[in-house]
Amino acid sequence: MIDERQALAAFAALGQEHRLRIVRALVIAGPAGLSAGALAGAVGVSGTNLSFHVKELLHAGLIQARRDGRSILYSAAYPGLSGLIEFLMRDCCQGRPEVCGQITGALAACPCQPGEADDA
Repeated sequence: MIDERQALAAFAALGQEHRLRIVRALVIAGPAGLSAGALAGAVGVSGTNLSFHVKELLHAGLIQARRDGRSILYSAAYPGLSGLIEFLMRDCCQGRPEVCGQITGALAACPCQPGEADDA
């Protein structure tokens, strides 16, 4: 569970167009992630700019990096992203379940099955 300070860091990191594109590209890529070169190409930034942006996203806990031979692979940090959503929705409804029902319906539209990310 993230706290307000962590949520602010995450929102600050996402408040820049290339960083938001990086996170979205990594969510689309799934747990396998993308190499630095592929990620830079996918979001339209140079390698130098990518390094700057991923540093902020890593610090915010929204992405993760791992070494694969000589390459660095980046992937979405699903616990961090889920924590951010949970932070926003923590006090949802306040006695109005129809409000949360709309959000639950949107999340249910995700084609992923529970546990798939853990199996990859």
